[in-house]
Amino acid sequence: MTITITAFERSPDGGQGMARDMRVRWALEEVGQPYGVRLLSFKAMKEPAHLALHPFGQIPTYQEGDLALFESGAIVFHIAERHAGLLPDDPNARSRAITWMFAALNTVEPPIVDREVAEYLEDETWYEQRLPFIDERIRERLGELSGRLGNADWLDGAFSAGDLLMVTVLRRLEGSGILEEYPNLSAYVARGKARPAYKRAFVAQLAVFTAAPTA
Repeated sequence: MTITITAFERSPDGGQGMARDMRVRWALEEVGQPYGVRLLSFKAMKEPAHLALHPFGQIPTYQEGDLALFESGAIVFHIAERHAGLLPDDPNARSRAITWMFAALNTVEPPIVDREVAEYLEDETWYEQRLPFIDERIRERLGELSGRLGNADWLDGAFSAGDLLMVTVLRRLEGSGILEEYPNLSAYVARGKARPAYKRAFVAQLAVFTAAPTA
């Protein structure tokens, strides 16, 4: 059955791999599964046809036969469970990899997204007042993560879906200067971006943006 995902017709990030369909594309590339992409405008994301797939009107969604999923983490988990390559065979290692998936999205990502929301949506004065507190929360999490990673290549042995999600989360700090304060995390992200599957997913997402007509 053909896999179809949804993505922005015109990504706000300029096709730089920050949109969350990048996570799903990367996972599919890692496990060698072909997929199609249905592009959506912001208007179409709020229309009934898409809301039937994603009740919150966001991207990505995942369709395969009569299965429809939303939420990038859940989709990556589904892919990792169905196809070899993103979760270890050993039951304990598998559970640890899944734990890192949750940690990436529930513990590390929230303050990073909070920083983005404050920067783009809040009043400038309020943003300037809040930024030091947000950055302090981010640095606390990065310090803990950096200490756990140490000199290892990946979070728990071989590359897993936990690393895939964590790398995409940390990438959201690129350009802020914060990630560079933790050399092992910067190197960790660079290793993720150097993977052939990541590169294929990035090129595919960027191609959508560069091919899209300017508004």
